[in-house]
Amino acid sequence: MKHNAEVQESRHDGLKWAAVVTLLVLAVVGNTYFAEQAIIYRVLGVVVVSIAAAAVALTTTKGRELTELARSAKKEIQRVVWPTRPETIQTTAIVLVAVLVVGLMLWLIDTLLGWAMSGVIG
Repeated sequence: MKHNAEVQESRHDGLKWAAVVTLLVLAVVGNTYFAEQAIIYRVLGVVVVSIAAAAVALTTTKGRELTELARSAKKEIQRVVWPTRPETIQTTAIVLVAVLVVGLMLWLIDTLLGWAMSGVIG
């Protein structure tokens, strides 16, 4: 029974995507057609039509999957253990010192190789 409902919904997905494309084309063409109007009205029109297109897109199978993915991502972010301020400062200091040491080593190697090459070349 559930499979039949999913098949029926996926049949309508093509029409929904066609409606989404039509709405987006309408937004672009409308923006061009009403070029003499104030920009605020054109922007509002494009935003409203784009929101309508997004609402239709979210009712499709892919749209519902996207919504579920966003919910899962939000739950996963809430489970992350974020570092404390002192941990962040300590880690940043360690990285900066490491970069400084490696930079000095590379500069020293470059200087020595440049000096050696100058001696070989003359």
